[in-house]
Amino acid sequence: MKTTVTINLGGFIFHIDDDAYEVLHSYLIALERQFANETDNKEILSDIESRLAELFTESLGNKKDVISKEDVAKVISIMGEPQDFSTDNEQTNNQSTRKTMSSYQTTKRLYRDPDNRVLGGVCGGLGAYFNSDPLLFRILFIIIFFGLGSGLIIYLILWIAVPEAATTAQKLEMRGEPITIDNIKKAVREEFETVKKNMKF
Repeated sequence: MKTTVTINLGGFIFHIDDDAYEVLHSYLIALERQFANETDNKEILSDIESRLAELFTESLGNKKDVISKEDVAKVISIMGEPQDFSTDNEQTNNQSTRKTMSSYQTTKRLYRDPDNRVLGGVCGGLGAYFNSDPLLFRILFIIIFFGLGSGLIIYLILWIAVPEAATTAQKLEMRGEPITIDNIKKAVREEFETVKKNMKF
């Protein structure tokens, strides 16, 4: 018989074995220490928690109700250890990212891109998904609109049906990049720098 603990991770409720909880708790504390000096540490940690919640949901599926120590170890191997992402050690960082990429491939998903939008971000999302310039899709929708008259209807359907990439993890998934601690940290930093530059103008 094992004791289980109920936790709230990234807005989701999970039941977890007490020994698995200790490992996860230590991992999250190590992450907090790793990013303590970052100006955007709250956003980085929030995105990491959201990604951990997604991975645990995938891992549990419909077969299990309780997260085990093995589930936590698997998720940590996908995300990477906090010490692997020290800014002082770029080589270790790159090796760890490559190792994670080889062991776990992120599937690319279609999202609306809020950072590259004119209206709803549909064309920006299609551009990211197909690795092409969103301008091509904008031109295509205009041609379909004036040629066939259905371009606006198709656009509106996609706007309603395709979710917006709200979190950093979703933005990485939209581009097909592995959702690791390192990539989340880089993406949050880039977003922070972009906002800072835009505020100067």
